[in-house]
Amino acid sequence: MLGVVPSPTLVSDAVAGRLRLFLDRMRRESEDYGPDAAALVDSAADTLVGGKRLRARFCHAGWQAVARFDDRRAEETTALWDVCAALEIFQSAALVHDDIIDNSDTRRGRPAAHRALEGTHRNSGWRGDAAAFGRSSAILLGDLLVAWSDDLLEDAIRDLPHAAAVRREYGRMRRDVTVGQFLDIAEESAWSVHATDSHVERALRVVSFKSARYSIEQPLVLGAAIADGDEEQLDALRRFGHPVGMAFQLRDDMLGVFGDAAVTGKPAGDDLREGKRTVLVALTRQTLEASARNLFDEMLGDPELTAQQVSFLQATIADSGALARVEDMIGEYALEADRALSGARLDNAAVGDLRDLARAATVRSA
Repeated sequence: MLGVVPSPTLVSDAVAGRLRLFLDRMRRESEDYGPDAAALVDSAADTLVGGKRLRARFCHAGWQAVARFDDRRAEETTALWDVCAALEIFQSAALVHDDIIDNSDTRRGRPAAHRALEGTHRNSGWRGDAAAFGRSSAILLGDLLVAWSDDLLEDAIRDLPHAAAVRREYGRMRRDVTVGQFLDIAEESAWSVHATDSHVERALRVVSFKSARYSIEQPLVLGAAIADGDEEQLDALRRFGHPVGMAFQLRDDMLGVFGDAAVTGKPAGDDLREGKRTVLVALTRQTLEASARNLFDEMLGDPELTAQQVSFLQATIADSGALARVEDMIGEYALEADRALSGARLDNAAVGDLRDLARAATVRSA
């Protein structure tokens, strides 16, 4: 039935179909590279398995909000699904690089790409440092995935009369997330030289550029741009998408500390072992006395934290009131997003879908 919001499964299936076609083409075009390169292509394909397809779903929702505003008969096009798929490829690239930066061992319950490539080196009996090979290969793997995402995007919009607008939004997304990633690692390095009361503001800036815009806001706007949305429509989706993205990442940070490993696919308290300087951590430190803060800082980022030490840090965060404050912030962002949709020139059914997506992104356990 036209105008009815497709289920997450239908969106995921459509994107999976486009990814299969694209991967088949990439394998054919890579045949001349030889068997070692074929293994890299297979590794790239492996990174595209699983995931919530969140960016694809928001891209589709942004398209639907505009495309069906005046025309209830508007049908999804190959260009739409290819851009959705390109977003998922770029997401895989970002995760590969992110796991190298964070020295993460797992992703989605499986070895992170650099660990899997390290295993390939070791199992093949090759010479040299297996870990160094894994890291170096994963950097190139991430670069390959970025190139693939560009290839698929350009294929998708080649015949669109408004391709320039889509390309402009995609370029902005790439810049934002790259700078956001740098701000994240810079914040970890410069943490001790900044005043404690500035850490929350700085952590929120990282959230905005590294996650909120890239995960929610820009996929929405990309979908709307494919549908040739006007500035008023794109602005409404930006004002909705950014606070949803902020809430999404704050929830992610909470799960990184308190999440169930069986659900999240990562060990409990993994963000504490990695020493991530999140809003949750910044709010906690603001409330601690100097001696308690020094102990907290000393433990934060220790990769050998025991389960008992993780529990101690979790209790410190909860008792400080930071956990409750972040929960309040998530609620405030969700309310801001909901207000942005009031009176917007967007399809009514799509607005309902956007609200459902916002709840799914901010009230979750994985």
